Amino acid sequence: MLAGFARRGLDPAPLLAEAGIDLADTASRIPVERYAVLYNLCIDALADEAFGLLPQPMPRGSFEFLCRGMLGAATLGEALQRGIRFLRIVLPGFQISLQREGARAEIVLDDGGSLGQDRDAAARVFAYEWLLRLLHGVASWFVGRGLALDGVRFPYARPPHAEDYALVYTEHSSFDAPCLAARFKANLLELPLRRDDAALAGFLEDAPGKISMLYRRDREMVFRVRDLLRAALPTNLALEEIADRLHLSPRTLHRRLEEEGSSFRTIKEATRRDIAYARLTKTTDPIARIAADLGYADTSTFYRAFVAWSGVSPERFRQQLAQREPRHGNGVDSVQPVA
Repeated sequence: MLAGFARRGLDPAPLLAEAGIDLADTASRIPVERYAVLYNLCIDALADEAFGLLPQPMPRGSFEFLCRGMLGAATLGEALQRGIRFLRIVLPGFQISLQREGARAEIVLDDGGSLGQDRDAAARVFAYEWLLRLLHGVASWFVGRGLALDGVRFPYARPPHAEDYALVYTEHSSFDAPCLAARFKANLLELPLRRDDAALAGFLEDAPGKISMLYRRDREMVFRVRDLLRAALPTNLALEEIADRLHLSPRTLHRRLEEEGSSFRTIKEATRRDIAYARLTKTTDPIARIAADLGYADTSTFYRAFVAWSGVSPERFRQQLAQREPRHGNGVDSVQPVA
């Protein structure tokens, strides 16, 4: 998000401070509310709703008129076609289309080289992440439900944070594609829109940063399952036990998670991974103790899981942290990968 500031030679530190975000703390998640505040602060500072990431700025007010253009459509398919026509005007560097073939439909995004030759540049990766989230989030809001993505192919190498795609988009995410293609069931295009002018007026308050807040509402069941799993550690709850605590049948819980683009296994692994990163970063607890607290039957099983997440052993992870030079401040240069 902040890559546009670096391109313009601007310092984002004042905005990060105003949003209450410390980028030097790489072991902590940024609360979604603060992220939404930073989103709007960046747009105001750059006068560009695309964060200065694209060849041409996206004028302020574009998000509002995207929503107003979709409002009143009879079906989601019609609304998406309207929205895509509008985005083609304000984002001329992108080729955007909605394709339908039989029981499948796809949203296709292609920058056509307009974002530069470095396919894996942070600015290009975030531009695609942001634009897909924009379309998917607005579409979900208009029909009043989370729209499950059956699979997404991204046009860059697997990024370090790819594990989070299972929660944001779908666990069926792949990389190094020629263009972005987000696949979903075509019958979703027939869903009626459930929002009127009054609802849109409320939605547009604090927009467009509010689009990031849709993550929480669209993934309500994901968050409830995650919280129950975290609270029960070191006991590992099974799907049936979680379903019982939520007063749902296992089949219904499975379906609800699938509708939100996730699965019980994905949430369980993501929860353990986040806690493991935080414990290894912020404590000197023995590896065996961390493994036990996360509910692993033995330390070797935890080792295998951690190497699968990060590519390194827990000890090597800690060594890399210790070898880093201390960093201060909130500038972009303070951002370092945790693994």
